[in-house]
Order: sequence, then C-alpha cells, then structure tokens
Amino acid sequence: MLNKDKNHKLYYSIKEVAEMFDVNESLLRYWETEFPHLKPKTGGNKVRQYTEKDIGQIRLIYNLVKVRGFKLAAARKVLNANRDGADKNAKIMDKLLAVRDELQLLKKQLDGIV
Repeated sequence: MLNKDKNHKLYYSIKEVAEMFDVNESLLRYWETEFPHLKPKTGGNKVRQYTEKDIGQIRLIYNLVKVRGFKLAAARKVLNANRDGADKNAKIMDKLLAVRDELQLLKKQLDGIV
C-alpha cells in the first residue's frame, strides 16, 4: 500500500503506541486479551504492528478505563453496546482536555505578566 502522506505512518510499533498514551507495553498486550476488537497485525516474528484503526480502539479503551475510571468489564460492555457513542464521547473528552491544557497555559502566561 502506497503511503502518500509522509507524516502518516501505516504501522506503529507497540513501543510507539505505548508512548502515545503514556502506558506500559504490557498494558497494551493485556488489553488485547480483554478487548476482542483490539487485534494489531503481527508480522512473521510476532512483532505487533498497530494501524490508525487500532490506535483509535486504544484511544476509546484508554478514555473509558484511564480517564473515566471504568472497570474493564464495564468498558467492554460500553464498547459492545454503543461503540459509536463511546467514540463520540472519547473525541469530546480529547477536545475538552486540549482546551483545558490551553487554558492552563494561558493562565501561566497571564500570571507571568502580572
């Protein structure tokens, strides 16, 4: 498959994905056993290769488990019952966190002026 966007990778290593979410690689491997929709491609030497779709699944799981505090069984139930709703909530949460970070930065800058 031709990758026309040079800044966009087709596959990410488990190390890269773990760094994106600031989690351990072992947690990602564990989530693969707990969430059947999360199945990264594995190469001949059993190296995991995560696609953007896989990263989206991890983003949903991360939002439910780490941000919102769901137990794994509850997160699995939410994802199975209402995947679209969970995806929308995760996107909203990402935007709200980005706004919060921007506001905190502005506050620091304003505090420096006064």
